[in-house]
Amino acid sequence: MLIRFEARNFRSIGETVELSMVAVDRDRVEARTEALLGESLLPVAAIFGPNASGKSNVIAAFRWVRDAVANSLRVWDEQIPLEPFAFGRGPAMSSEFVVESTVDGVRNEYVLEVDRERVVYEGLFHYPEKKRRRIFERDGMELKLQRGLGGLSGTRELLTERTLALSVARRFNEPLVSTVARDLLNTQTLGNVPQRYQLAGIDFSARLAPGSSETMRWFEHSAEQTSLFDESELDIHVPYDRQQALALLRLADLGIEDVLVDTQEVSYSDSSEVRTRRRLRLLHRSNEDSVPFDFAAESEGTKTWFQLIGPVLKALRQGSLVLFDELDASLHPTLSAELIRLFHNPGTNPWGAQLIFTSHDTSLLSHLNRDEVWLTDKRADGSTRLGALADFAGERVRKSQNLEDAYLHGRFGALPQIDNAGLYRALGLIG
Repeated sequence: MLIRFEARNFRSIGETVELSMVAVDRDRVEARTEALLGESLLPVAAIFGPNASGKSNVIAAFRWVRDAVANSLRVWDEQIPLEPFAFGRGPAMSSEFVVESTVDGVRNEYVLEVDRERVVYEGLFHYPEKKRRRIFERDGMELKLQRGLGGLSGTRELLTERTLALSVARRFNEPLVSTVARDLLNTQTLGNVPQRYQLAGIDFSARLAPGSSETMRWFEHSAEQTSLFDESELDIHVPYDRQQALALLRLADLGIEDVLVDTQEVSYSDSSEVRTRRRLRLLHRSNEDSVPFDFAAESEGTKTWFQLIGPVLKALRQGSLVLFDELDASLHPTLSAELIRLFHNPGTNPWGAQLIFTSHDTSLLSHLNRDEVWLTDKRADGSTRLGALADFAGERVRKSQNLEDAYLHGRFGALPQIDNAGLYRALGLIG
């Protein structure tokens, strides 16, 4: 489980921001005890704040680290695709990221400092007996390994100034490294986080809108189970389960009774060639009739709920992390609240999966505890400030506080500052 994440000098993030999943209120079922850590960790964290305050960039920073570990060995030949803070000394400074997590109950810490030309520093540490021990540490091109990890010595041969040691070392199947890398790479991102960078003159632009392919895999497999999480199914290595996916789809009460995945022949007017492609349709019920609709014809809310089913079920099976930007963009508040419940409930989330999301929907605050809420705002220099609601004004943020009401009344800040006078003046309504 994720313990905390730090980022510095990335997009709108100037000074270091930290998102912590350590529970403040430990006396509730949602807080998961980590014995070796001596703390309880949260399955959910929500980031609220006005537009352009940097909520999405907190999510994007974590996504960037995950992609860096996945891709640096393959595509970081010419330049590191980094987006430092654009103002002040940001472009001339390095960027830093820290991911601290528990894997199999053991605390691990991954530290990375990079600029656009090279990896400045990189370190992987663990705490097998609550004392920090180095797995590897890299300062420029100098790499030091923990004693007894000779199997990782080949890492030095593949290392370059722009290749992460973790990207290389994870390929040598050393459990101390591969388990940490796998935990990071299992992180899934949903929503509207833009990931833009140019590399060797090629524009690698993409929007991370959730795709349906992961969910389709669940519906292309059959299983005997009919419940969402039967006790016999609490094994993260069990293959895709169609019935579990269908149960989660029906949970949304969208009038959909089944999912059809088949093939369709497609002919082209300028060619005699006929091709086949996979087709996805959702079977809707109406009185006694059932009619299949092409997925493209569905509402945005239905598409979003369908597309998150695969990633969410995968995370609940693996105990992994899901990052969801703008959770409220296409989902009804009732469905957003239901998604939060899936991660809160130990029955549906037995392996400690975590959900971190951004939102403007203040109604969700009634489903969150004070230590699960984070707030962003923009400093005078344009940089993002991230703060924990539980730390705001000390003990005045009580466990019993009506968070939605207090937020909307501006008690915690993180609300847009609307300049009505400026608008009226521009419209010529006032002098």
